[in-house]
Amino acid sequence: MNKTNTLALDLHQPLTACNAGLFISRGCGSHPDRVIDSYELIFVRKGRLDMQEQGRAFVIETGQTLVLWPGRRHGGTRPYPRDLSFYWIHFRIAPWKKHLPPKNRIVVPQQAAVRRPDRLAELYHRFINDQEEGALQPIPAALLVMLILCEAADMGLPPIKTDSTAHVLAERAAAFSTAHFQSAISTAEIAGELHCNPDYLGRIFRQVKGITLTDFIHQRRLREARALLRESALNVDQIAQACGFQKAGYFRRIFRRHEGMPPLAYRRLYARTHINTR
Repeated sequence: MNKTNTLALDLHQPLTACNAGLFISRGCGSHPDRVIDSYELIFVRKGRLDMQEQGRAFVIETGQTLVLWPGRRHGGTRPYPRDLSFYWIHFRIAPWKKHLPPKNRIVVPQQAAVRRPDRLAELYHRFINDQEEGALQPIPAALLVMLILCEAADMGLPPIKTDSTAHVLAERAAAFSTAHFQSAISTAEIAGELHCNPDYLGRIFRQVKGITLTDFIHQRRLREARALLRESALNVDQIAQACGFQKAGYFRRIFRRHEGMPPLAYRRLYARTHINTR
């Protein structure tokens, strides 16, 4: 077992998935005080979770993960708040004596902020859905855990650059788009807010982000749409409006293009979720 507070896993190291679920607080109780024989990765999707492991305190906020080690006593330090919800997954890692190059390793900090929380939530939902259907086979389950750990480790994502005027402009455009994606915004409108030429903004944004500003807006809207399809009872027309798409038909086309399936098929895929409330 890793004696540090960083989980380092070789990609060839045998891994066994156990089980996963989604916890939704009722505003009472706290995480049990216990010692378990598996790793646990917690991902807080909303609220705040107060935990301790071997006497070390952790405050896990929305969008953060926490790794708990087997053989270490852990538990809650405060009652669950009413607005708390978090995903959890248990897995085991076999001892491994080989030492592979850093490029062949996953390194997960014990506590970390996730850069792509929607991606991580989807991976949890995929695991949970297959688990509830009884279709979770050992190899696909282990691969899903690996993908979950890769998201928690921030693998494959480009480093954030902060040293150029172009980057600052692109980040301001991204921030404006994120704050106003539910409105009918366009590149021209965003350029007006940022006092620059629309063609220049579009060119700079693509250079920095690797996608067009329109595609960035679509991705932000689709992230919200996926969450609403998974977690709300709104119909497709209502979700389209809530995500900034003026026409439901256009929303359906964009969704199918990006996700490879229509919205209702996506909802059915993630319909089964193991939820515990205590």
